[in-house]
Amino acid sequence: MITDIRTLCATRLHGREDQWLTDRYRSVKADVAIVVVETDDGVTGIGEACSYGNPRQIADWVRWYRPSLIGRDLDDFSIVPRPTGTALEHAVGSAHDFAVAGIDCALWDARGRLAGKPVAQLLEPSASVSDVDVYASGGVRYDWHDEPRTLVEDVLGYVDAGYRTVKFRLGTAWHWDNVTPARFLALFDEVREAVGDRAGLAVDANSRLSRAEARELAEGLAERGALWLEEPLAKDDIEGYASLTQSVDLKISGGESFTTIEQFRPWIDRGCFDIVQPDAGVCGISEVMRIGRIADSAGLSLIPHSWHNGVMLMANAHAVAALPNASMVEECMVQGPLRWDIVQDGSRVKDGTVSVLESPGLGVEIIDDLVDRYPYVEGHYSVEVYR
Repeated sequence: MITDIRTLCATRLHGREDQWLTDRYRSVKADVAIVVVETDDGVTGIGEACSYGNPRQIADWVRWYRPSLIGRDLDDFSIVPRPTGTALEHAVGSAHDFAVAGIDCALWDARGRLAGKPVAQLLEPSASVSDVDVYASGGVRYDWHDEPRTLVEDVLGYVDAGYRTVKFRLGTAWHWDNVTPARFLALFDEVREAVGDRAGLAVDANSRLSRAEARELAEGLAERGALWLEEPLAKDDIEGYASLTQSVDLKISGGESFTTIEQFRPWIDRGCFDIVQPDAGVCGISEVMRIGRIADSAGLSLIPHSWHNGVMLMANAHAVAALPNASMVEECMVQGPLRWDIVQDGSRVKDGTVSVLESPGLGVEIIDDLVDRYPYVEGHYSVEVYR
């Protein structure tokens, strides 16, 4: 029976060396919002909510749901709130759905701990994938105006650390420095030459391209053996995605900001994605599983979005291990020490994989002094840059 539920909010301000710049925004801090569920059995479950929804507002929604959860049984799945799917962007308006995601993940962790089983085996009793592949997600430190070839060093660092797949972004705003798809592809070629056959490469466009740019880039990346192109077009351009995905050989992915299967349905029905990318920290483990199973029946793959800290990575990894059409999980490489310092014994990623069947629940414990070590600092995680 649930006896308490609360949220831990924490922040680490980035030093200059940790700041990252993508398009027009420079990141100045890393946040984390951890939902904690306690039970009368002495079991504590944890779940990381996507902190883009504003940790304090996430905590407020968790506090609002608290009276309806206290006294309920963990195995009563009707107690879990459903995400609303009303916010398409990672913004303040998403705080409700991110809070629901954190609650859902914490409840799954508590169930696993109580049963003495990993969450993956609660989700799918036959799950036998012990080690889930993790890809390094970064490529947000380079500036086209200064020295874009720093991207090569960035990617090589991830490969040297044991990651066999790396995803990187488009760099700073292209119009500042007359960057074109052809110029980006030339930089991609430099990365490919430096990496060789040591790792596969993917690109995230962060919804920045026109339809013409997206087609040119996708065709060029397909010729170069890229693994996928993520969110090349505006998040609401369903017609553009349908046309692009069905006309290029490269796999197109998207859906990281969707929080319900209802949001995914028209995109799946129209053939907009080859790969769907829900996130347990955005929509909860339960919804990731619903989306994953529907995607599997439609012949689509699932690779979760997971752009925050280690607890979120573990939740997504357990969903990957439980789904037949999921191959790997994303690790955000630019959260700084907060990424794994929040959990006891540090990073669970070893040589580009993470073990999910070794421990009950999600397999991680939060450090005792999280909020004291990293006091929460209000404000947006980034500042806008103008040129």
